[in-house]
Amino acid sequence: MSQMQSHMRRAAAAGRTTERVGPFLATYSAESTNPFLNYAVPDDGARPTASDVDALTAAYRRRDLLPRLEFLADTAPEAESALLAAGYVAERRVPLMLCRPGSAVRKPAPEGIELVVPSSDVDFAGLVNAQHEAFDVPDPASELDVAQSREWLAKGGFSVLARDIATGEPVGGGVAEAIVDGTTEVAGIGVRGRFRRRGVGAAITAWLTAAVHDQGARTVFLTPAGADEQRLYASVGYQAADDMVHLSLPG
Repeated sequence: MSQMQSHMRRAAAAGRTTERVGPFLATYSAESTNPFLNYAVPDDGARPTASDVDALTAAYRRRDLLPRLEFLADTAPEAESALLAAGYVAERRVPLMLCRPGSAVRKPAPEGIELVVPSSDVDFAGLVNAQHEAFDVPDPASELDVAQSREWLAKGGFSVLARDIATGEPVGGGVAEAIVDGTTEVAGIGVRGRFRRRGVGAAITAWLTAAVHDQGARTVFLTPAGADEQRLYASVGYQAADDMVHLSLPG
């Protein structure tokens, strides 16, 4: 678990401003107030004092951001206890799922759908727009989104776009982070509403999992949004290994 938490900590810091607050790494996005882009991660085995928690809260409050954390529960159980005692609440607790080499199940794309690595601006915009629709993000893909998607691949990340073969219409997509020390996270698996229940999500997940395994990843993980997603990922070869907890301080 410590290896995966270290990977998540590096990923949270990438492209963001960071600050050390006691036993916490606080990260801030310069471009967005989205809580999912502004959160802290405790050190492994962290034992924060009440003053440490207060300082973390103040760091986010003075930036007009929601005080928030994401971490693997087993890596810092005393940190979770201290945060809950200070009034933080659990937004959600979801299983972290692993797929080790040899456990992955190949899932072909359903008939009429193809999976491709995006290469043109149209491809990247289609991928972002499909993910936005899947996750109820109202904004269309911007030039910055397209540029960041290109940079993701250029820095060693993985992306796949699902599209209708006949029309070229974007259907869904997903990404995986660059492999570091044999570890990577598969994320952002999204399928537009009218294309769901056809196996597209499973095919996207299987494609990304095979791609990172083929490039040497030994530890591949993801976090499902709910029970339906957990069943989908299990069908591709993922198994629950720990809980990811998201905590925040309302008000």
